[in-house]
Amino acid sequence: MNDVIELLQSHRSIRKYRDQPLPDGLLEQLVSAAQYASSSNNVQAYSIIRVSDKNNRARLQELAGNQVYISQAAEFLVFCADMKRNTEAAARTGIEPTLGMTEQLLVSTIDTALVAQNFAIAAESEGLGVVYIGGVRNNPQEISDLLKLPKHVYPVFGMCVGYPEYHPDVKPRLPVATVLKQDYYDSEHDIALVAKYDSEMDEYYQQRAGGNKVSNWSESMAPMFSGKLRPHMRDFLISQGFEMK
Repeated sequence: MNDVIELLQSHRSIRKYRDQPLPDGLLEQLVSAAQYASSSNNVQAYSIIRVSDKNNRARLQELAGNQVYISQAAEFLVFCADMKRNTEAAARTGIEPTLGMTEQLLVSTIDTALVAQNFAIAAESEGLGVVYIGGVRNNPQEISDLLKLPKHVYPVFGMCVGYPEYHPDVKPRLPVATVLKQDYYDSEHDIALVAKYDSEMDEYYQQRAGGNKVSNWSESMAPMFSGKLRPHMRDFLISQGFEMK
């Protein structure tokens, strides 16, 4: 196993951080490395908001589900899908931009996820830890107002970045055979494979939580499908110019 694969397979979410700032210039180096992520047609449709103001950080923590590590981490970044810059560039060529297409939403969201994952890997290679914060979508309008996001920009997720206080065990992943399909989609063995994975995850949580958490992967999926999850997102995206035409 080479060093890159070993690094990728050692990822874990970090929720406790040392009180230690990043060295000067490191954040910019990490962002520069992240920018070399793949990008559809090189549109680079993202912006990254570094939130340093303590009051804003505290407000973001409140809006994103009161996750205390948002304030405790050395850095908190909000990764935004950004079609504003691209729209303006296109308009400068003399065309009338066609706006609000679903493809524009998909491209900008995917680009944002790719640059964020590149950033996370680069950060971990420097001994830092990260955790993604999807909770920024709990109150996207309030967060957009706080960060002064213009139309055609929306917050996809946040990320805490800092030096880990400790390293939790790496969380097991689904068996490769459940996600890697040969020639066509075949789920014949998925039920058995997922059942085995559920047992593995149950054991993982028993050890990690000292027996206080009884759960497995299938059970952790239930909240996503047992109700309407963040139903406000559609109207919010439309209001930001992502009309999904």
